[in-house]
Amino acid sequence: MAANMYRVGDYVYFENSSSNPLLIRRIEELNKTANGNVEAKVVCFYRRRDISSTLIALADKHARELEEEMENPELNPVDLPEKQKHQLRHRELFLSRQLESLPATHIRGKCCVTLLNETEALKSYLDREDAFFYSLVYDPQQKTLLADKGEIRVGNKYQADITDFLKEGEEDGRDLAKLEEKVWDPSSPLTEKQIDQFLVVARSVGTFARALDCSSSVRQPSLHMSAAAASRDITLFHAMDSLDKTRYDMTRAIAALVPQGGPVLCRDEMEEWSASEANLFEEALEKYGKDFTDIQQDFLPWKSLTSIIEYYYMWKTTDRYVQQKRLKAAEAESKLKQVYIPNYNKPNPNQLSGNSVKPGGVGGLVNGSVGAGCVPGALGVVPLPPGQTPGLGRACESCYTISSYQWYSWGPPNMQCRLCASCWTYWKKYGGLKMPTRLEGERPGPNRNNMSPHSVPMRHGGSPKFSVKMKQAFYLQTTQVTRAARRVCQDIIRPRFLARHPYLPLNTAQIKQECALRLPDEPKKPLPLKPVERKPLESVVRYLEAHPCPPKQDPPRGQTVTTGSLTPIKSTANILNNGSPTILGKRTYEHHNGIDGMKPKAPHRYMNWTDCPQQEPHYNLHTR
Repeated sequence: MAANMYRVGDYVYFENSSSNPLLIRRIEELNKTANGNVEAKVVCFYRRRDISSTLIALADKHARELEEEMENPELNPVDLPEKQKHQLRHRELFLSRQLESLPATHIRGKCCVTLLNETEALKSYLDREDAFFYSLVYDPQQKTLLADKGEIRVGNKYQADITDFLKEGEEDGRDLAKLEEKVWDPSSPLTEKQIDQFLVVARSVGTFARALDCSSSVRQPSLHMSAAAASRDITLFHAMDSLDKTRYDMTRAIAALVPQGGPVLCRDEMEEWSASEANLFEEALEKYGKDFTDIQQDFLPWKSLTSIIEYYYMWKTTDRYVQQKRLKAAEAESKLKQVYIPNYNKPNPNQLSGNSVKPGGVGGLVNGSVGAGCVPGALGVVPLPPGQTPGLGRACESCYTISSYQWYSWGPPNMQCRLCASCWTYWKKYGGLKMPTRLEGERPGPNRNNMSPHSVPMRHGGSPKFSVKMKQAFYLQTTQVTRAARRVCQDIIRPRFLARHPYLPLNTAQIKQECALRLPDEPKKPLPLKPVERKPLESVVRYLEAHPCPPKQDPPRGQTVTTGSLTPIKSTANILNNGSPTILGKRTYEHHNGIDGMKPKAPHRYMNWTDCPQQEPHYNLHTR
């Protein structure tokens, strides 16, 4: 019951798409709409996959700086394995000031989001389920990434340097005048009554000064408002400062309040600000809270940061602050405090089922393909392990397992990739795959177990149509050691076997180690090659013109055509088809899919070049 109860301030998962990862939000308000539904006003958190590559590079730079500042080597994530570093990126979030309203029925569970602390080990987030951290603030409108102003200053560099305790009779050698400034002497000759009388005089002078000032008379038209403004702390501070500067001489201090030019007018930030500026400040405080830097940049750029902070603490002493606090408390009482959301048990549309595989698809391939309970392997047809969905002959894109109680389609539809149940839950929660891929989980690689013989990804229907993708050209440059290992370790590499099984893994470390052991035993000079004398091309062309290849005869009608398929196809003139005639009626299945059928092998001829007169070359033809 408590797990399904969501309150204001909780960090929760929201689902906005059945295939995309869950959104991470913090509940700010729970409001009931007119039709009875509950909406949650939430703060948005963004993942790495949600921001641009430029900002990701900036986040990586900030992470490296954070690692350099960590003094404890146990907390530094540099020594973590690549897999844990990859998974740690999925735990990083970026806070934003953006608010949005989402239906409360889209909540899919709770999570924990904390501000990253320098004294905290990053690996601890991997040990906890549904744990995330953030250290940067992302602005979706401006596309900027800044450090959070509210970071906790913990560490040796934030601690005060405490001097040693002075022994009895030891003098302090520091210059105290540089460390502090004395502004009031409690042992002055004035009594408390005399000081209070002087403060009353100072308030009276401040009220008279406001009456003489034109701008103040407009802002405080009544005597009561002027007297209240003159009774503020700024007037009392100035009066006590005047007493200290005149060595607590009452006559000289009163004269300092009323110099030759007129009475001194002391104003604080509360009087200096206009009504429109006060409204802007209250609006900014509602949006940003006590983030005074953002308030200055976006609402009050003509005010200094000191002025804004001073005004805030004075504003908290006014009746307007008390009134707004009461209104917010009454509004909070009328709002929902919590909401109960039951578990979401509806099946995901991305679930793969064995019954949903269409005949002729991957589970029911035609023309002698394997059945629904087997997959083609390197040594023939291999039965599926128990628990694997029949009809899908590839492993999980994340953990490479082939056994799972439930499978989910993942990635582009034409790639036909899938995830097991555990990796699907990881994908939905953390927005990535458990193991790093070529594109860091953004797009999967080709479906290697679902390839045609020409390396063209095929759909479930068996046709490579709409599935052909442009392949990027590359140049493979091998080293001399690699070329030497191909000859020295042929018994380990087995090039002929690997040529027929291109997707089998190759233990390169073992080959390197064996090559290092065998190379010293090999001869220093390569074996001399037997020179081969080749005849000119004109002689070969004249021979081929004199002995043309006989034309290939078509098989008679009604006979069986031998193809590369295990099922013989009988060539008939009439083809039953309810729809329009297709090319399948004129060609075999292999021709239709771009696969050449296995043709009858013709006898191979080998040409031995011998010495003969130059007028006419002589050939010895041997037939095998």
